[in-house]
Amino acid sequence: MAQSPARDGEALAASAAKRCRARLPSVGGSSQSRGKSPFAFIWVALILAIQGVVPVSAAEVRPMRILTSFYPMYVMTLNIVGTAPDVTITCLAKPTTGCLHDYQLTPGDLVALTKADVFVANGAGMEAFLDKAINQVPGLKVVEAAAGIPLADGGNPHLWVSISGAIAETRNIARGLAAADPDRASLYEKNAADYEATLEQLRARMHAALDGLKHRKIITFHEAFPYFAREFGLTIVGVVEREPGSEPGARELAQTVELVKRSGVRAIFAEPQYPSKSAGIIQRETGVAVASLDPAVTGELDPAKARGSYCEAMERNLAVLVRSLAD
Repeated sequence: MAQSPARDGEALAASAAKRCRARLPSVGGSSQSRGKSPFAFIWVALILAIQGVVPVSAAEVRPMRILTSFYPMYVMTLNIVGTAPDVTITCLAKPTTGCLHDYQLTPGDLVALTKADVFVANGAGMEAFLDKAINQVPGLKVVEAAAGIPLADGGNPHLWVSISGAIAETRNIARGLAAADPDRASLYEKNAADYEATLEQLRARMHAALDGLKHRKIITFHEAFPYFAREFGLTIVGVVEREPGSEPGARELAQTVELVKRSGVRAIFAEPQYPSKSAGIIQRETGVAVASLDPAVTGELDPAKARGSYCEAMERNLAVLVRSLAD
């Protein structure tokens, strides 16, 4: 899926060599005399030497520092950048943070923003601090992954949890990075296309496994799954906690227990990032199992492990859903 460093350097080499050839002076005289001129051989040798060196040094391409807001953006950006030379990718929030609903910028975050060439954010209200960051770091180039994508449920920002949403956000990030870094644009576009193809294959496998399930009603613990549910024809009949960590009160919990009994759901889905006491209570009162669906918001920071983490999380979700909703 990711390109080798040699292939990633080809586009840079061709671009730089073309610029070098354009700057080379022409050798005077007729075509016959040029063919005999020793200077012609010198220029040809020089061009060949430059073409051989550029893939390694990429001397005319400036380094690029990309800062991502949180883990899903980090994973997408890693896959888009691939092994493009002289590009560093860092994640503003720790990879264990999860969603950024209540995240507050630290002084260290502001320093990181000032050092970045591009800031990749989800947008759509996920990063409540985004306006503050833009105001405090004038000139910061911001790429919003959710830009132009229709939002559900009054502006739910969890687009990436749907495979189709992740594909759309990948395209937006690749487009934004290509505009901010034209020298590597072809690499970003090629890597994004490869990653999108992987996601499309994953989506097809999930449809093949889920489309035939008889039981399609679910209850979740967080409003992270409306796009996922819509994509795979699932019906969310209730959400226990509107925000992560906001345990429901006694009355709301009793209503949820009654809803579970009345709706006939086969499973309640919590998230591995947000342990919930209420999950155990609901399971005890209803006898309905509590399973885990992963919104893919946490994981390993090591790029080699992080690149495949989204697909791995969705494969686990697929296995959980088939096990929980099958007859």
